[in-house]
Amino acid sequence: MQFPESWLREFCNPPISTQQLADLLTMAGLEVEELRPVAPAFTHIVVAEVLEVAKHPDADRLNVCKVNAGTGTTLQIVCGAPNVRPGIKVPCALVGAELPPGDNGQPFKIKLGKLRGVESQGMLCSAKELGLPAESSGLHLFADDAPIGTSVRDYLQLDDTLFTLKLTPNLAHCLSLLGVAREVSALTGTPLNVPAAAAVAPKVDDKLAVRVDAPDLCGRFSGRVIRNVNPKARTPAWMVQRLERCGQRSVSALVDISNYVMFELGQPSHVFDLDKIHGSLQVRWGKSGEQVELLNGQTVTLDEQVGVIADVQQVESLAGVMGGQAVAVSDDTRNVYAEVAFWWPKAIAGRARRFNFSTDASHRFERGVDPAQTVARLERVTQLIVDICGGEAGPIDDQQVNVPQAKPVTLRLERAARVIGMPVTQQQCEEVFSRLGLPCVAQDGRLTVTPPSWRFDIQIEEDLIEEVVRVIGFDKLPSRPPLAPVQPRVRPEAVRGLYAARRAVASRGYQETINFSFVEERWERELAGNAEPIRLLNPIASPLSVMRSSLMGGLVQVLRHNLARKTNRVRVFEFGRVFLRDASVADTDRTVAGFHQPLRVAGLAYGAADDLQWGSAERAVDFFDVKGDIEALLAPRQARFVRAEHPALHPGRSARVEIDGVAVGFVGELHPRWRQGYELPAAPVLFELDATALTTRAVPAFAGLPRQQSVWRDIAVIVDDQVSHEAVVEAITAAPTQGLVRQARLFDIYKPKVPAGDIGAQQRSLAVRLELLDDETTLTDDRIDAAVQAVLQTLQSQLGARQRG
Repeated sequence: MQFPESWLREFCNPPISTQQLADLLTMAGLEVEELRPVAPAFTHIVVAEVLEVAKHPDADRLNVCKVNAGTGTTLQIVCGAPNVRPGIKVPCALVGAELPPGDNGQPFKIKLGKLRGVESQGMLCSAKELGLPAESSGLHLFADDAPIGTSVRDYLQLDDTLFTLKLTPNLAHCLSLLGVAREVSALTGTPLNVPAAAAVAPKVDDKLAVRVDAPDLCGRFSGRVIRNVNPKARTPAWMVQRLERCGQRSVSALVDISNYVMFELGQPSHVFDLDKIHGSLQVRWGKSGEQVELLNGQTVTLDEQVGVIADVQQVESLAGVMGGQAVAVSDDTRNVYAEVAFWWPKAIAGRARRFNFSTDASHRFERGVDPAQTVARLERVTQLIVDICGGEAGPIDDQQVNVPQAKPVTLRLERAARVIGMPVTQQQCEEVFSRLGLPCVAQDGRLTVTPPSWRFDIQIEEDLIEEVVRVIGFDKLPSRPPLAPVQPRVRPEAVRGLYAARRAVASRGYQETINFSFVEERWERELAGNAEPIRLLNPIASPLSVMRSSLMGGLVQVLRHNLARKTNRVRVFEFGRVFLRDASVADTDRTVAGFHQPLRVAGLAYGAADDLQWGSAERAVDFFDVKGDIEALLAPRQARFVRAEHPALHPGRSARVEIDGVAVGFVGELHPRWRQGYELPAAPVLFELDATALTTRAVPAFAGLPRQQSVWRDIAVIVDDQVSHEAVVEAITAAPTQGLVRQARLFDIYKPKVPAGDIGAQQRSLAVRLELLDDETTLTDDRIDAAVQAVLQTLQSQLGARQRG
């Protein structure tokens, strides 16, 4: 929220500096995000009147002007502005003036000089040259009644500061000058000056029939007819200036008045063209398929979750969000209907974002607007319309159908002192509540507060404690270390911390990335095979509408981001939670009922297998490179890679990762369909594992050195092509060798180009080296030969293998 300091001080003017005021608001929870002057520094620039304009004798685009700047003498100034003419009043920089710094960062000084041989005794200025918002090129024009010789800074009130507040959602009552001033008054004790809004006496009896059919949408609706207004009336300069300094451009008098009251008092309102309304108005929920063209030119299709204001023919407005084009005021408007309403926050929350826009009105309504002041705010709107646009007001139609009832909240002094960390007295608390306008009843160390209608954020005891401590001042809290028993916990040796696990992945050449848990629905459908992802009720952006059940989509997006920036080799990983439906999960302090949120680690490798170097030829990363990374990360635990399919991965180049027979993740190359769909030049290799697989590891156990020597024997067997290496190793391990075979390692594969000898067309030869060892006795040739024969027989019986001759 942005506003000028001068406007705030009209409501409450404490005897403190601008910086002290900013610090006070920040320490009270209203963070001042930015302080900046209304205009940059400049000096000796005054209001001047152009008396005469003549062509320059030696330049077609320059004029020689006679100017009255209130100095007592007529000045001669050469000017090239296209809109210079006699009778206008403009800013004039006198000799010796300093204009705001230019592109070089240095102030521009005005000196007595000559332009094409004609002396110029100053400079006529544009808004841009003064650092002011420029609506048009050429000289900045003042009103005809601007006093000649007056400093431009004084005339435009440029010695002002713009405050920008970064408000949290619970501070809805501070989304107006009145709300901020109420806080300043409570914090400093300075009296609050609320602008008086006298009731406008009705001069006509006209009323517009309004029916509120949705009390869960609209709790209170106030409106009145105003006839014979002048829509072409000019918005007063003071109102335009204040709106601009709040970041709102001037549109027309009727629209400006509505915006002005919103910034001033925090109450959005709307002005309808009465003659464009068909019959009566109805406040209701929308109907599926209804459409309305809004003031921003956007036509939206409605459903039963969106509130509307409709007449007998069509929808005229999105309730609490934006008005419709069909009943918008224009220069032809003569009669208007002004409405001020209370819309329930839950009925407005997220409605504007559904249609990809946001408005100041919806921003306030979805946080809560004072329902008790709709009539008073309508009177203020009416007063300004009558004063500026003229007209005759009718009686107010005020319908209270479902106004929120305040629930008392009790503060216990003992509890407050324990939470705040210092003792507070009942008198202190009563004074704080009194200054904040919170009526309270004190009894036996308890204060019961009934929240006023403008405070939607006071619901529990901690809310009152927060009010007490922020008004007393966070700087008053004692600086002392907390006192608590310290019980250091030693992590079991079998558990590795997440930090160590991250470091382990990073040591393999991967860089960590952090992505949103909100993802595109397409990623879930294509890369996770999740047709029914967990949907967000109020997404921060329309593409990020579901919760992720896999980390792979985010990594693919990171790869695309890097490729767009000419990065040819990418290694990234992420530790993060995924979100799965699970009815067995109960609601606890760490879980949400119905949703399982496991922690996972995923990685992606793309491009060359190694950084640029001279030792070996460049090659692309493949499945086995990433498989080796996973084996290193899981060591000393032995991972088993089982051929499997995954929605995101190539069906012939992917595997399920298992440890002790339990599946812990997948690894594989991205599916060709998705490589093409996500416009990738080549397929990356991805993996996704349960984080517990990396954080859990076996504790090393002592084993003595073998007292006997190992014996090695090489065997070559012929097997069918579809027999995997894993099946061969499992068969060797299962052979009845009395535990003599300690290790089997494949060291050669031979497959002739054409069938030769005893190797058929669909067969190959595998050479395996066996390590045999008996810890107790020396192995004899007979025992070795028997063990080798047992291995060969097992391979033959289980896999149909035969020994190569």
